[in-house]
Amino acid sequence: MSETVAAVSEPSDNREAMPTMGFLDHLEELRRRIVYSIAAVAVGFFACWWKVEAIYDIMQKPILDVLRANGMSDKLVYLNPTEPFNLYLKIAALAGLFVTSPFVLYQVWMFISPGLYRREKRYVVPFMVSTILLFLSGGYFGYKLVYPEALTFLVHLGRQFQPMITISEYTNLFLSIILGMGLIFEMPILIFFLALMGIVSAGFMWKNFRYAILAIFIVAAIVTPSPDILSMCIFAAPMVGLYAASIGIAWMVHPKQRRARKEKQVT
Repeated sequence: MSETVAAVSEPSDNREAMPTMGFLDHLEELRRRIVYSIAAVAVGFFACWWKVEAIYDIMQKPILDVLRANGMSDKLVYLNPTEPFNLYLKIAALAGLFVTSPFVLYQVWMFISPGLYRREKRYVVPFMVSTILLFLSGGYFGYKLVYPEALTFLVHLGRQFQPMITISEYTNLFLSIILGMGLIFEMPILIFFLALMGIVSAGFMWKNFRYAILAIFIVAAIVTPSPDILSMCIFAAPMVGLYAASIGIAWMVHPKQRRARKEKQVT
């Protein structure tokens, strides 16, 4: 009887034959996916190049609004004749990568999917959708709230001086904030895979919650461009919320909880 129950409770994935590929086959598959990804990003680059000025208008809007609000000149400057051209190349490349990111993520999934069971391959759509939505949410949060608040504080603090903000310096600051917030919002995805592999658990994360809060505020203090407490708290608040949500995700996908749910279904 116990053998019958064990057979029933055994995950079907264990009985499924794992696809096998040789080392050269893996290299060929990797080369194919890289070529597809590079070709897609190249297409995205040329598509974005024609609208690169409009893209940069959106990027510089936060600083221009703050400069106008403080009665200052709303023109950014450059120090080298080649600087605008190089900047537009950089912006078009990043925008092309962003636009084609769903296709690139799909190529990443197609490369790793041969090593997964059939049940695990069903994660492809949730993985892609959640990754893109979380990154967009983080970038939008940084663009609409974190970055304008930081710029308002910094420009108002130096209002007695005449700013001479170069396009390169501003762009680097903009990208560090927006891309940083986008990556921070990917925390649930990272915890999902770590918990799925049994590296972290909800209990461990909950037990070390206060240390995680301390680490979050340290990261926020380092990454936030302005030293005021309000900007740091605005930066840290979503990170705390994401950490709390990640605890629930870790509890759902941890191997121990998955086994417990399967045993409950059998009984």
